[in-house]
Amino acid sequence: MAISIVDAPTNLGLRPPAPGVVPGCAKAPAALREAGLLGRLAAADAGGLVAPRYDLGEWQPGDGVFHASGIASYARRLADRVAGLIGQSFPLVLGGDCTVLLGTGLALRERALAEGRRYGLAFVDGHSDFRHPGNSGDVGAAAGEDLALATGRGQADLASRLFEDADVVVLGIREDDEARGELSSCGIGHRTALEIRKAGAAESAEWARRRLDELDGFWVHLDVDVLDPAVMPCVDAPAPEGLDHAELAELLAGLTVAPGCLGVEVTIFDPDLDPDGAYAKALVDTLARGLAPRVS
Repeated sequence: MAISIVDAPTNLGLRPPAPGVVPGCAKAPAALREAGLLGRLAAADAGGLVAPRYDLGEWQPGDGVFHASGIASYARRLADRVAGLIGQSFPLVLGGDCTVLLGTGLALRERALAEGRRYGLAFVDGHSDFRHPGNSGDVGAAAGEDLALATGRGQADLASRLFEDADVVVLGIREDDEARGELSSCGIGHRTALEIRKAGAAESAEWARRRLDELDGFWVHLDVDVLDPAVMPCVDAPAPEGLDHAELAELLAGLTVAPGCLGVEVTIFDPDLDPDGAYAKALVDTLARGLAPRVS
């Protein structure tokens, strides 16, 4: 099944990298295209969706999630676009920040309800993104809350149970992630980057698939901060002890080879931190290797 690439250049879920500075990850789809992604994947161009303007306005800490209405409306539009591609092709959504999960997850949830099926999520990320009012007083940036929101935790106008806890597998978080205990208590399976390295990326993908293959299909969320900052510094929240490119490619290949894998999203790459495009090219190479099972 051919890959179809959709641009979702939203940055609404991120805090400003500096006062008055707009997060650069909205430029990621263009940067990855310029680095040759479509050609490497022999992919069809499924267009893109213009995101709402990034503008914090008068928002202050304690006001809840900023850009909430824009994130919700964008998720609806993205869900409609992705829903038209699933089953006809293999969608590859180029974010943007991690809130694209709210759109892709909505597409899967509506499909599951219409068909009486059950879809899961492989959440490949350097952070659990599980912040919500039940465990933090610092909600605001939805890109750090997307997994919580997608499992029904958080602000009412954004949170929706798009995935059941038991149908989520988290891969690549760091050993010191604050939500590890809560993930376990919720029944959300996870392996840290260190555990993936010790077990091997291929075996870790197989471990995740043993859970996901019980479902009718699953989606892959990829935040490139799962990579170590030594090989991928172009993210908003780099964390040490991440994966290298070879490990990530092997992990992705082990997930996307599954017949039930319905699509992938790529998030958080920031071209503003990659002035000569070298990191974009390295990421394209990793994606090409990781998605090789899907290239027709």
